[in-house]
Amino acid sequence: MTAKIFFGSQKENREDLEEIVNPYTKEVVSKYPKCTKEDTLKALEIAKNASKDTKASPLSQRIAWLEDVAMKLEEEKEDIAQTITDEVGKPITFARIEVERCIETVKLSIYAMVNLDGHTLNTDAMNSGKKTMAYYTRVPVGVVACITPFNFPLNLVAHKIAPALVAGNAVVLKPTPEAPLTAYKFVKLFVESPFAIKDAISLVYGDVEVGSTLVSSDIPRVLSFTGSVPVGNIITKTAGIKKVALELGGNAGTYIDKTADIELAAKRCAYGAFVNSGQVCISLQRIYIHSDIYVEFAAALKKETLKLKVGSPYDDDTFAGPLINEESLERAVSWVQSAINEGAKVLCGNEYEGLNFHPTVMIEVTDRMKIICEEVFAPIVSLIRVDGYDEAIEKMNNSPYGLQFSIFTNDLGQTRRFIDEADCGGVVVNDIPTLRFDIQPYGGTKLSGIGKEGPRFALEEFTEIKSVVIC
Repeated sequence: MTAKIFFGSQKENREDLEEIVNPYTKEVVSKYPKCTKEDTLKALEIAKNASKDTKASPLSQRIAWLEDVAMKLEEEKEDIAQTITDEVGKPITFARIEVERCIETVKLSIYAMVNLDGHTLNTDAMNSGKKTMAYYTRVPVGVVACITPFNFPLNLVAHKIAPALVAGNAVVLKPTPEAPLTAYKFVKLFVESPFAIKDAISLVYGDVEVGSTLVSSDIPRVLSFTGSVPVGNIITKTAGIKKVALELGGNAGTYIDKTADIELAAKRCAYGAFVNSGQVCISLQRIYIHSDIYVEFAAALKKETLKLKVGSPYDDDTFAGPLINEESLERAVSWVQSAINEGAKVLCGNEYEGLNFHPTVMIEVTDRMKIICEEVFAPIVSLIRVDGYDEAIEKMNNSPYGLQFSIFTNDLGQTRRFIDEADCGGVVVNDIPTLRFDIQPYGGTKLSGIGKEGPRFALEEFTEIKSVVIC
């Protein structure tokens, strides 16, 4: 099936199409028209004009709009889940979960908007003031440009466009080139809804040319991007005067204390390290283990890892499917080999068929190895022996990334210290750092990004405060 461009509410076909190949079957599964700078500028102008209508629209219409989209998603969830699996090779069980989460994200955006409010101010609180009616409220920014990645090609789109639209903005979306049809089917639900605001959302496809046009344009008041640090760095230098929200990934770590439930920790760590073949911003990459339980935990993690089925993403019981492309496979293979050359050992894994890279556990890893220092974005996890919490938290924080960390412990004092001392945007106690609820604020520190996602918090990114004084 061919994805189409949406210039606002107008659908457009093209003859010159790019093909998307399923990473597992190597079959062509979708096609899309690659857009130009001129296409992007056209979409931005349409959004600029439409933003007047979106701002003026009643909230009741926007609520009905998102409710309709959520209902249609529910009706079409199997088809969209299959499309996700076709385009990016995500195992079908997890593709279905992503669609369910997307429905919830749309609904959460409605609830968050209904509860978005301002605040009254006492302007006579100081001698220089006087009694007035003063308050602030939140208003839509106008146009929001959104750029999304391949690993969650539906729900991460929802996390941007649902809050942006329900807040009363117009949107231009550039989805990942790897999953154009997934984005098209989702946006189509918005465009064709009987409650849609004309031209409120546009959909363009492409890579650097389209992305750089969105970034450099003066039309968007907010640019919301999820992707790599190098691209995020370019965006911050070229975006100009606009709000920039960046989710740039991480190098998630956890500490397993000697007081922890080892069986639970091993089971959850296997999940957190290898779900979606490690292609998750908060994929567990570093596990620091108290030396007293290192051997026991390593054996337990190996046992849990070997239970995970690697295979066809179309099988319901497959846990890990293919990596997105050959480049990702080559990086995973080379990083493991580099660690081995530096003295690390493979506890299990380090095998592949096609693009299916088996979950790999590395031991005897040191802090200076590339496999620890940088984001691997593959099903590889490293075990590091530490003498205790103090060493673990120091090593965990010694990273340019700070998205989410976790700890497994039954020591309350240690828990309280960890919450205070972990240098990251989110902490999890007695579970994996890969745990994310769509309702929560999500975003990191340092190179992991700027701003927060989660519908309520995205609304703060996609609105501006307007101060009002009535004398």
